[in-house]
Amino acid sequence: MMQNHISPEKEDQMIEQAYQNLLNGYLSSNHRKKVEVIDKAFKFARDAHQGIRRRSGEPYILHPIAVATIVSQEIGLGSTSISAALLHDVVEDTDYTVEDIEAQFGEKIAHIVDGLTKISGGIFGDKASLQAENFRKLLLTMSEDIRVVLIKMADRLHNMRTLSSMPANKQYKIAGETLYIYAPLAHRLGLYAIKTELEDLSFKYNHPSEYRRIKDHISASEESRNELFARFSAPIRERLDNMGLQYEFNARVKSCFSIWNKMQNKHIPFEEVYDLYAARIVFECDDESAEKRICWNIYNEITEVYAKHPDRVRDWLTTPKVNKYRALHVTVMGPDGNWVEVQIRSRKMDDIAERGFAAHWKYKIGEGEEESELEAWLSTITDILKDPEPNAIDFLDTIKLNLFASEIVVFTPKGEPMTLPKGATVLDVAFILHTDLGTHCIAGKVNHKLVPLSYKLSGGDQVEILTSNSTTPKAEWEKFLVTAKGKTRLRTALKHERRLIIEQGEKRFMDFLEQHNIQFSNEVLSQAITRQRIANKEEFFFLIGNGEIALSEELISKKEHGSRINWWRRNIFKNRDGSKDDSKDTKDEPQESDNAVNTKAIYHLTTRNGVSNYQIADCCHPIPGDDTVGFLNDAGRVVVHKMDCPTLARLKASYGSRLLQTQWEDHTDRFLATIHIEGIDQKGILQSIVNIISTNMSINMKRMNVTADQGVFNCDLDVLISDAKVVTNLCREIKKVKGVNSATRMS
Repeated sequence: MMQNHISPEKEDQMIEQAYQNLLNGYLSSNHRKKVEVIDKAFKFARDAHQGIRRRSGEPYILHPIAVATIVSQEIGLGSTSISAALLHDVVEDTDYTVEDIEAQFGEKIAHIVDGLTKISGGIFGDKASLQAENFRKLLLTMSEDIRVVLIKMADRLHNMRTLSSMPANKQYKIAGETLYIYAPLAHRLGLYAIKTELEDLSFKYNHPSEYRRIKDHISASEESRNELFARFSAPIRERLDNMGLQYEFNARVKSCFSIWNKMQNKHIPFEEVYDLYAARIVFECDDESAEKRICWNIYNEITEVYAKHPDRVRDWLTTPKVNKYRALHVTVMGPDGNWVEVQIRSRKMDDIAERGFAAHWKYKIGEGEEESELEAWLSTITDILKDPEPNAIDFLDTIKLNLFASEIVVFTPKGEPMTLPKGATVLDVAFILHTDLGTHCIAGKVNHKLVPLSYKLSGGDQVEILTSNSTTPKAEWEKFLVTAKGKTRLRTALKHERRLIIEQGEKRFMDFLEQHNIQFSNEVLSQAITRQRIANKEEFFFLIGNGEIALSEELISKKEHGSRINWWRRNIFKNRDGSKDDSKDTKDEPQESDNAVNTKAIYHLTTRNGVSNYQIADCCHPIPGDDTVGFLNDAGRVVVHKMDCPTLARLKASYGSRLLQTQWEDHTDRFLATIHIEGIDQKGILQSIVNIISTNMSINMKRMNVTADQGVFNCDLDVLISDAKVVTNLCREIKKVKGVNSATRMS
């Protein structure tokens, strides 16, 4: 944090030095030199932000200079983008208008600044209704000028780099939003270096102790890792030198976030993450037509030295990724007996891989061409934007799925390629080709073989869609879809189908009343709906139209059913555990799924505002000693989640103002924890584990599920413990049992 006693002269020197650093980077780039407009933008922004400071205490102008420097030196954009980055907060934070910017700098820069102003303050507001709307603004602006999103990415990166000056609840919100949307967006745009840094910075603020621990492990293993890579690379270097290539051959260590993710997903400690690094060969090549041939020549030399993994060759040369990533990956067995991935790229491929679409400027690709490269993805977004009332969380989940998806390429019967996310099905292809094909799809032919519409496709498959006019879309189809376009088109078709059924049901009801000489009134309708225990008239008419409600005289009888009041008492005015609830507000909590929170577990904890009632989130089961965050739900109760809980990730991105810092108090309660044990099945192993739990450590065991198959032993057990340290100690003791390979706590 900047000290307030720094003199104005020193501050002016800092500002000038930061600006000169920006200019020097720009002047060393391949862009046409338009220093005048950058200088004009800098002076305009400096005057506009005069006297304003950031939370850290530094002059505010240092932020737009830093964003412009990222835009220029890390993303590789030119004078228009640099000027817009310098001006990006002027309209938002000062009295200047977009019209003032246009008068001074022209329409193009003003348009970009206007786009950045519309999506200022983060993508999401505190209300769910604002989430989808603000995210739409980002995506629509993205389709108008890709530079808006690239500058926004630079703005977010600098905010993350300076996040330490923010209060903890803001850190959780911003880090959660960054990991949930900005990192996947950077991934989709091909901004690999920025994506990696955003993930690591988010990880650092969400899990500070885990982050430090992994950083320490990486540092401690650096010397042995370097020795190993030197042995691995020596014979390959000799062959590359004989080829006469100019190249770099380095080891790239996985990011902290990537290592932690693997530890979580595989339930392994750091020591068992064997693919800590990937080797990368980047060669110089002026002739683009020779790049592919050189990549395969290098591949041949490597596989002459080391045995390759038969299933882990990735050819991104023949079929580049949607974000234009091109490279050849091969995984080989290293001298230490572990697999090592080698990435083979030309210098141009490497630039595009690290800096994405923006790297094209370096290679003289014409202005405007970068927008067209996003066209295919943006057409998917356009379909989603057509839905007027998406559920905000579902909307964001669908987008995120498509941002981060691995890709496969399949072919139509005519041989036309289609790029799809990994895991896409025959039904996805049907809906992507046309809504009518999707709604009438009955099956498919993959490589001329008949398959169901739920069949998951592989790269290179040839797909033909089979339809029937008598087939109609079904709600359960959604579980067969992974593409945003497929899900959106199915939902739209189901809404249309539902409307038709509702209209049919309403007509049947009206005809029924007419047949029985009953005058329609809201009272008659309300009585019929109440007796069926249905929420609203649309649902009532839908069930009639669908044949799920039979029309009878009892439905519209004026006799009062005595059980009606009891039904309301029994079903409405109660808690989920069956106890009476005197509160009047019984609405569902939109931010939690029905099974996300165990409402029976009500305790006390300390927040910054004092002691509150709280609930243990059933989705992640935090226990004392875990890093936790509290979330204030609609009922005014704090729901406590583990910091790495997937449900919390969504809440952090969406309801940042409801997050609370939490601290475990001294307690006598016992908490549920689940431990997964794997090992070699042998006599006495189960008895030894039970002795440790019940006898040695006096822990209460609630459930044990044991399976043994072909000599492999698996056991899941639930125990009641006081805090996380007990679980750690228990796992350590169980690992000492002969035959046990691993013992880890599960969420």
